[in-house]
Amino acid sequence: MTGATPAAEPTLLELTGVAVEYGRRGARVRAVDGVDLTVAAGEVVGLVGESGCGKSSLGRAAVGLEPLAAGSARFLGEPVTTIGRGARPGRLRRLQMVFQDPYSSLNPRRTVGDLVADGVTLGGGSRAEGRTRAAALLERVGLPASAAGAYPHEFSGGQRQRIAIARTLAADPLCIVADEPISALDASAQATVANLLSGLVRDGGIGLLLVSHDLSVVRQVADRVAVMYLGRVVEVGTTEQVWSRPQHPYTQALVAAIPRPDGGGVLPADLPGDVPDPADPPSGCRFHPRCPIVEDRCRTTDPRPETVAGREVACLVRAAPSARADA
Repeated sequence: MTGATPAAEPTLLELTGVAVEYGRRGARVRAVDGVDLTVAAGEVVGLVGESGCGKSSLGRAAVGLEPLAAGSARFLGEPVTTIGRGARPGRLRRLQMVFQDPYSSLNPRRTVGDLVADGVTLGGGSRAEGRTRAAALLERVGLPASAAGAYPHEFSGGQRQRIAIARTLAADPLCIVADEPISALDASAQATVANLLSGLVRDGGIGLLLVSHDLSVVRQVADRVAVMYLGRVVEVGTTEQVWSRPQHPYTQALVAAIPRPDGGGVLPADLPGDVPDPADPPSGCRFHPRCPIVEDRCRTTDPRPETVAGREVACLVRAAPSARADA
């Protein structure tokens, strides 16, 4: 399932058959199981799903922070190698990540200016160039240049996440993976940071993979949405397609669970059950124990991606000829 990018823009990040495994009590647990996904220049791809579905593991694998058990990750056509104790290869410098927690991702013993300037000096620039660039980047993300002389603890959570984004921009990235960059922030800061990331993509032609459990936020900023369930991507389409006409039952459940402040008095629907243990996934379709349209074949047959209503969907029922006619 690739979720093909528009032909007019070059593909920056390409994930093919990506699998990620972790050890647990002497066994290997596959948290990500055969995911295909692409991110193009100037595109925001939202990766959504419940907690425990594997989306953060996929994001970390995309930048080399997790080793691949199978498949490949390529940036500008070159393999993304796992980051070890040595320096990151120069060819991967323009693939960057923004982490979830702005409180732990910044070294409290260093000034903000030094933290941001690292991206310049590690790329070969002088300290003077780093300081100048740091001031400009802080202003770019909505902070005063004078913030360079302060320490991270002097800022709010939203401001710290802006600092983290400025530090990422210092490496002059072409593609950014943002792992739940707003989940630790209050509601007002969430909107600000989400709009900031979206604006950087539009203005600079950067590709962005935005990992989030909040589909309503992704709707506002993403061009395409990939929906993930228990290590697999089950639907990929444009944001408008996924939001207004979701096809996979899991996507429909996620959309139905979003509160709508429309005065209609309709409570959001609750998706029954929990995400199964990835160490013991269900046979057949992984969603079938929670699916409202489950059929007998769903319990034994693992669905493959099919084109349904103009997007890719991994669902045996939706991919049936009658379902295509109704879509």
